[in-house]
Amino acid sequence: MEAKLPGAATLLCLVDVLHAFAIEEKGDVFKRMACPSFLMFDNAAYLADMTFELPCNCKPEEVSSVVWYFQKDMGSHKTTVLTDFAGTVVVDSGHIRTGSNVLKRFSIRMFSLIVFRAQVTDSGHYLCGTKQGDFFYAYDVDVQPTKDITVAFVDRGQHVQDDYTKKLFSLFTTFWDWTRCDRCGVRGEQRRIGLCYVQSAQLHPRYRTAVPNVTSCGSRAVPARFQHPVHLRTPEVAIRSCLTPCLKEKAPEEGVLSISNVIAKLGEKPWLPRVPVQFHQQAVGSRLIIACPGARPEHAVAWDKDFVRLYRSRYLVGVTKSTRVFIDHGNHLHIQRVRIRDRGTYYCWREGEMVAGFRLSVAREQRRRRVLGDPETIYALKIIGVSYAVISIIFLTTHVGRCCWRVFGGSART
Repeated sequence: MEAKLPGAATLLCLVDVLHAFAIEEKGDVFKRMACPSFLMFDNAAYLADMTFELPCNCKPEEVSSVVWYFQKDMGSHKTTVLTDFAGTVVVDSGHIRTGSNVLKRFSIRMFSLIVFRAQVTDSGHYLCGTKQGDFFYAYDVDVQPTKDITVAFVDRGQHVQDDYTKKLFSLFTTFWDWTRCDRCGVRGEQRRIGLCYVQSAQLHPRYRTAVPNVTSCGSRAVPARFQHPVHLRTPEVAIRSCLTPCLKEKAPEEGVLSISNVIAKLGEKPWLPRVPVQFHQQAVGSRLIIACPGARPEHAVAWDKDFVRLYRSRYLVGVTKSTRVFIDHGNHLHIQRVRIRDRGTYYCWREGEMVAGFRLSVAREQRRRRVLGDPETIYALKIIGVSYAVISIIFLTTHVGRCCWRVFGGSART
């Protein structure tokens, strides 16, 4: 044990050095960037369910921790404090749910604010400052909805929305790059997410944008008189087919495979994917939502059921009104009103590689065991009791009548 201590001490020292280096490097950034004398709001746009990070790009050197504030509109008296006033809030992203409040979906790391699975209601102003109310940097965040998103399948000749131009403003879509092919070795699909933007010379001057006179459609910089036509334009996504080869697995060197590995491989089924498989049981008629491990809405994600490809051209939400099994824009697989035929193994692809499987077994609804406290049990006991009492009365009446007839009948004949 004593021989291992120097190595452990060296490792701890290395971790401390790296941490100190990260803090020092962050400090150098603050030294290089001076805070603006007049607070401006940087525009940033995202799609619902995405996770975004807002760095506090400037602060005085003597400030060791920051506090993040959220304000729905400029000048609003309702301000939400998003930190514990020590700038140390860290959450486990694996426990985040879509419907959670923003206070349960944020984290602060190295002065930056991270919001997990953003919702449309998270749109607004985010300010970095101190608990005394001094502000250093601010953002104007626009989270655009996916509810009525416009979908264009390029393979079918469908086109994205045309630009909308008026005298004082114009609306258009800014597209991100195409994602990677969501499958390899077989036909896959690519997505391209587009967010709504507006161009006008009448934007609020306090909002800073990457391109002059251009901001996202949900920005607070857009004048109120433009809001109605702006809200009529939705984000969009373009989908097209793709084909990319799979990366070849590196063959093990000679002598590396042990006898136990060889024996294990002999028992494998070569036609089944070699990915971790989770087992899940669902009742008939229930609703099931499956998420691909480690995937985010902006990732290229695909789903298969056994050997059937669940392509978005058929299974994307909104493509058909009667879809019971569908994929939403956050890459989750939904099964509504689970049926017996839904059982099987569902495989998940992430960024062109199959990463996980979910073996679903469907059970019929089992009858619940009755207990004395159940209303049905009490009702049945009452019916049985009443029936028993009626039968007993009839039985006793019959026997008493027969006895009486014998006694009085015999006396009359005598």
